[in-house]
Amino acid sequence: GQDVLITLDLELQRAAEEALGDTIGAIVAIDPRDGAIRAMVSRPTFDPNIFSTRITQAQWEQITKNGYPPVNRAMRAYPPASTFKIVTTAAGIESGKFAAEAVLPTYPFLNIGGIQFWDWNNAGFGPLGFRGAMAWSSDTFFYQVGRSVGEVELQKWMRAFGLGKRTGIELGDEEDRGLVPDAEWKREVLDEPWYLGDTINASIGQGNVLATPLQVAVMFATVANGGDKVTPHFVMDGAEMEQWREPIGLQPKTVQVLKEGLRQVITNGTGGAVNDPKLPPIAGKSGTAEAPPGENHTWFGAYGPYENPEIVVVAFGEHSGGGGGSFAAPMVKKVLDQYFGVEPEEEEEKPQT
Repeated sequence: GQDVLITLDLELQRAAEEALGDTIGAIVAIDPRDGAIRAMVSRPTFDPNIFSTRITQAQWEQITKNGYPPVNRAMRAYPPASTFKIVTTAAGIESGKFAAEAVLPTYPFLNIGGIQFWDWNNAGFGPLGFRGAMAWSSDTFFYQVGRSVGEVELQKWMRAFGLGKRTGIELGDEEDRGLVPDAEWKREVLDEPWYLGDTINASIGQGNVLATPLQVAVMFATVANGGDKVTPHFVMDGAEMEQWREPIGLQPKTVQVLKEGLRQVITNGTGGAVNDPKLPPIAGKSGTAEAPPGENHTWFGAYGPYENPEIVVVAFGEHSGGGGGSFAAPMVKKVLDQYFGVEPEEEEEKPQT
């Protein structure tokens, strides 16, 4: 009989719903300081009240016309694509295989086991450090990091960031665990050994790696708050922020490189759509996941203000086509605009002819 207070911000929820529109996908916004969920939207959706009585065949066909809408896509697992380069960066530096200031050449492709693994621009970007590689999302840079650290180290940091297990949200029964693929899983499920190519694919969030938009939001929050994994939650219980946080063991230098790299994504990389002087400084990362037989999945995650983060927003488009920086980033910006009180620009009135 007691009141239950929840963490959702009604205006932010409305902004997220408007930003996602009719896109099949999800938007999640959380507070990186304690994991409080400020907005969560999944499309397509339906009115659950229709199940309070017997539904008609026409109603069922309407809610299932785009697959299976009862699935909450904010907690359904997909390849996280280049948002995952956060994990690969952490694994590279924390393993001791790479100095924080290491510079690597990048290439049009790497030939590994007779297979050409291409960079997304089919040309490479010249020499890059971790920050520049994050900004331009160089695949061949992160292939080299993944190859050097190996699958075990990469898997260790996937799990540290919370991938492969439920986040702890109150709706746990609805939540996918995602997947941290390893040699044992591959033998049991695919009856194949682990290949170096599996590590290469995993290093850019492809192959068999799966994460939910909520897990990706937690991953961004871990960087934003300085290295603590948060437990996302809806119930506001007045507990201290520390109750919802758990350090994952990142060195301060690693956190610094991650933060600076994610900031450069916005200032001079693939996240220019969020680089608005009316907003406080923002950090973020795009992702574009190959998803045959359909169009690409698109991702964009961001947080701000850069120096003292209060909000993380992740947008995901299922088979949306396009790129994360062009398709998903504008949705994130709309939610950030609402949070930071940026008024929408009025369209100029066109002269009549």
